[in-house]
Amino acid sequence: MAILEVENLYKRFGDIEVLKGIRFSLEQGQALAIIGSSGSGKTTLLRCLNFLERPDEGTIRVNGAVLFDSGDPSTQREAEIRKKRLNFGLVFQSFNLFPQYTVLKNITLASELLAKEQFGRKGDHSADIKAMQQVIENEAYELLEQMGLSEKAAAYPHQLSGGQQQRVAIARALALRPTILCFDEPTSALDPELTGEVLRVIRSLADKKTTMVIVTHEMSFARDVADHVIFMDDGVVVEEGRPEDVISNPREMRTRQFLSRFSNES
Repeated sequence: MAILEVENLYKRFGDIEVLKGIRFSLEQGQALAIIGSSGSGKTTLLRCLNFLERPDEGTIRVNGAVLFDSGDPSTQREAEIRKKRLNFGLVFQSFNLFPQYTVLKNITLASELLAKEQFGRKGDHSADIKAMQQVIENEAYELLEQMGLSEKAAAYPHQLSGGQQQRVAIARALALRPTILCFDEPTSALDPELTGEVLRVIRSLADKKTTMVIVTHEMSFARDVADHVIFMDDGVVVEEGRPEDVISNPREMRTRQFLSRFSNES
């Protein structure tokens, strides 16, 4: 069974139709790369998956459970949106770290709030909350070590390079143990010399069979890391398949036109 199924997804902003019947599926442990020109709908698709935008039509399933069905109002209740969002971790283009918090606090904040909310519904369990906070903090330190940032726990975002900030953002997304980790152009805000360190982290996650959806303009990276590639143009999936087929030997003229600008990539 596919871990993620998207069927006939539409999204409009006023009279502009941005997504026009997107359909794809993703298996457990796969990395899906989504490529395409600016304005093709890639970021809107990620935002719909994370419920930062509400699709107008279509269905989203995770592990067989319906998270969104445009024909079923019960899947669209505001109270359920936050729970659904926990299925997806999202790493933004521009990091979106909280500048007033340390690196460690940026990673632990959401998990701590969820833990307090959970225990708050059960009454006063201060000891339990304190123990849970220690577990959350320990896991955050493990994630920082995984990102190569063990020594940066007490630092603030402005004290980090762009590559370090993006690695903190990845750790923050992983801290909530999402079913699917999503990246929206994770290197687009980085200087070229910092891009490699972030791509190495994502490559290591792929090696560990982390289920990922990666919107990227790094064609060589998509070719080497992704299990499946989707090329989007004007809100539709023009072509999809194995990276060696879509990127190295595309069938569709529009795909070939798009990829021609990357022909000098190694």
